[in-house]
Amino acid sequence: MSAEQYIEGLLGEDVDLARVMETIRSHGMPEISIAPGYGKLLTMLVRMSRAENVLEIGALGGYSGICLARGLAEGGRLTSLELVQEFAVVARDNLEAAGFGSIVDYKIGDAKESLAKLAEEGRTFDFFFIDADKESYPVYLDWALRLAKPGAIIVGDNALLHGRIYDPDKNGPSVLAMRQFNERMIHEERLLGTLLPAYDGLAVAMVKS
Repeated sequence: MSAEQYIEGLLGEDVDLARVMETIRSHGMPEISIAPGYGKLLTMLVRMSRAENVLEIGALGGYSGICLARGLAEGGRLTSLELVQEFAVVARDNLEAAGFGSIVDYKIGDAKESLAKLAEEGRTFDFFFIDADKESYPVYLDWALRLAKPGAIIVGDNALLHGRIYDPDKNGPSVLAMRQFNERMIHEERLLGTLLPAYDGLAVAMVKS
């Protein structure tokens, strides 16, 4: 038994999240949702930071969306960016089944274009979750810093890319982009951040006030 399996045993079965995984499989979607232990951490971080406006980059089937929505206080909202229309439909259905359909807004298309529109609208957020195409993580971080309120939390999944990040022989575009993202999450002067090494790694940072 691994440490991750032990943790998941303690967390137990989650009806809403199990539904998400089943719908992802039934629709032939990639099974790349955030790990259960980190999903629970998302809920905790949203609640601990008292976030009212959360931005998610990469909806997939709604697993992380449910975890984020669970942490929101009454009146809070989740904005979710998703490239693929079909994925957004599945995510919306799963958020509605979990009781969060009324607090989530989906924006379909290239996330960079959606982020630019949010900036034009003057939108700001106090929590960001990034789990989309890895080559664009540094760009997403730029946008998060632009759209962040002081004290906002930024979280990026798959920070280790299944070990490729710390393998000197791996230097593909995604690896190089993620290395840059990780380094900035820790060393960017506007951030206070760290990396968590369980599962496939999670980068977590706070925007300094």
